[in-house]
Amino acid sequence: MKCPFCGREDSRVIDSRPSDEGLRIRRRRECENCKKRFTTYEIVETIPIVVVKKNLTREPFNREKLLNSLLTACGKRPVETATLEHIVVEIESTLQNSLEREIPSGRIGELVMESLRTLDEVAYVRFASVYHRFQDISTFKEAIAQILDERPQL
Repeated sequence: MKCPFCGREDSRVIDSRPSDEGLRIRRRRECENCKKRFTTYEIVETIPIVVVKKNLTREPFNREKLLNSLLTACGKRPVETATLEHIVVEIESTLQNSLEREIPSGRIGELVMESLRTLDEVAYVRFASVYHRFQDISTFKEAIAQILDERPQL
């Protein structure tokens, strides 16, 4: 790290502690040349996620929008909000780890459906009905039949 006083790159960390609820690391440094002290902060660099919608418009990823869709799908179901928030964190982490800057909305929908399939079957069908734009009752029946076929036999 370059010293802000003399410009030399030789400095050592004399103190390090978390700040901002663990989102940053505060480091107190001392220049090996001029012996002056200065503070630096280390943060995780995130790539902004852009969602490419079906009509090819783009918008920033909105975790609140994702959480609201999960809350709607799980309405009046025995699913805790903390569980849904965990799903949002997992999906966002998956998207960040992919290192793609633009994510098709369909990819996010598939990740949600994977999570809901094992969490709550009714919520899964609710979400799938909107995601796949079910047009009639036969489409619902097909989705339910698929879930029943995938269930382990007792």
